[in-house]
Amino acid sequence: MKTKISSFLKMTRIMRPYYVRTATTSSTGALLPEPQKIPFGLVGIIFTVVPGLLIGATISKYMANFLEENELFVPSDDDDDDD
Repeated sequence: MKTKISSFLKMTRIMRPYYVRTATTSSTGALLPEPQKIPFGLVGIIFTVVPGLLIGATISKYMANFLEENELFVPSDDDDDDD
């Protein structure tokens, strides 16, 4: 039984091709230089966060209008009373 398992494992190693990930190494195995970094700083954060917030708020507004028009969710006035 042990020989059958070991022969199967050897056969699978032979049939399986060996792939090298070339994202960080060259074809010879040397490490590639570090990629150049582009600093965006605060401007990059603002140009990322502000459109995301605006798009999210717009989607939420349209969804709330849709739910209210179809009477799937209508806010009640009883919850706002401060007695």
